[in-house]
Amino acid sequence: MAKPRKGSSSLLDFLYTRDDKPQAVCHPENARGLERVQEEGEKESSVGGVKEPRIYTVQEVTSRIRHVLEDDRELRDIYVKGELSNLSQPTSGHQYFTLKDEYAEIPCVMFKEDSRDLKFGLEDGMSVIARGRIGVYEKRGKYQLYVVELQEAGLGALYLAFEQLKKRLKAEGLFDPAYKKPIPCFPRRIGMVTSPSGAAIRDMLKVTKKRFPHVHILLAPVAVQGEGASLQIAHAIRMMNRYNAERERIDVLIVGRGGGSLEELWAFNEECVARAIFASQIPVISAVGHETDFTIADFVADKRAATPSEAAEIVVPDAKELGRNLRSLELQLRQNVFKGLEFYRKQLEAMAKNLLFRTPTERINQYRQTIDELKRAMVAELRHLTSLHRKSVLAFAGRLEALSPLAILDRGYSICTKLPDGTLVRSVDELAVGDELKILFTDGEAVSEVRDKKRTNGVPTVGNRRHPANREQKKASRPP
Repeated sequence: MAKPRKGSSSLLDFLYTRDDKPQAVCHPENARGLERVQEEGEKESSVGGVKEPRIYTVQEVTSRIRHVLEDDRELRDIYVKGELSNLSQPTSGHQYFTLKDEYAEIPCVMFKEDSRDLKFGLEDGMSVIARGRIGVYEKRGKYQLYVVELQEAGLGALYLAFEQLKKRLKAEGLFDPAYKKPIPCFPRRIGMVTSPSGAAIRDMLKVTKKRFPHVHILLAPVAVQGEGASLQIAHAIRMMNRYNAERERIDVLIVGRGGGSLEELWAFNEECVARAIFASQIPVISAVGHETDFTIADFVADKRAATPSEAAEIVVPDAKELGRNLRSLELQLRQNVFKGLEFYRKQLEAMAKNLLFRTPTERINQYRQTIDELKRAMVAELRHLTSLHRKSVLAFAGRLEALSPLAILDRGYSICTKLPDGTLVRSVDELAVGDELKILFTDGEAVSEVRDKKRTNGVPTVGNRRHPANREQKKASRPP
């Protein structure tokens, strides 16, 4: 390794800046140790008025260096470019290596859970860009880079652009599952946005012809890589939506291409393509590259397919499989019909064996007898009710008869009225000599003339009761 340039700063120069004081903020788990170190550092012992220097332990110095490194925001998430060397891959699955350039080197560790996502194998001499945080391994007293992501150096700029756009679009909600549209099960017309001469279109046509040959394919030919490819793809998606709105319905749209490097797939990482997919009214399936390739289009689309062939398998059903399913359903339907018929046939046979169905007149005669019994009971009840009401009517008639004027005539009384107006005579004072009277008896009437009248002071009685006429005269003589 080359020697450091003259005038370059050392590790301690880097750690102690300006006032040679560490930053006040530190991680909670180490806060207590740092406070102790700071308090002890402030204490001064003097012997004979001479100040003695603070003596640190190795652990205290290492801990203080660690706090300074971990509290630096810039070092918490940093990208480092260098040449990979001293690669060690133990059975634990962790990766240990060194990143170096012509002036310096830094030890690195990449733990097992982070190295699983690596898409390439590590080799000494590779130029890579590592992303991670700076920390201190206190047991050895050395600082190192804890790597969480690793990319080849040639892809570093594109990878950073990819991550930045992905983060921004996710924050805007373009990846939200709430906006995902369902893929139809039986599409009649499929739109494809891809290269007309690539392997992707051949694979998709082959799969659709094999699985569902009657589907209609509408191709929008575009360039899938190179300058202007992203603009062509976005324009094709908009044209497909316009065709769907103004002419014929397109049930689903496949946007994709075959495999390639990150640079070759970059057209599908452009923002204009992502926004065109998000704005599409037609459900979109993204089919870019191979299973390990991920693009921005995959996150925005309504569904991701690992390959173009898989996209065709997702979008169209298998006609042979549908035929087998239909035949299976037909067989199941026939079996259910036969079982139903057999069930009702047995029920009909059981009913036919029943005594009621063999001699139906027997049940009719039973109903007739029941009707006769109900009729007799109803007649008896009506007669009983009629007898009760007759007795009640006769009682009321007797009461009315006792109050009738005709009943009084039966006892020897008579009713006198003056002629010709028929005024009822209640007192002798109402008569004059020569008046004609009509006298009503119980068995007839007679006409008489008044020849004389005489008023009596006494009130004649019949037995122990007063005469009715005198009682009426007494009522008339009462003062009002």
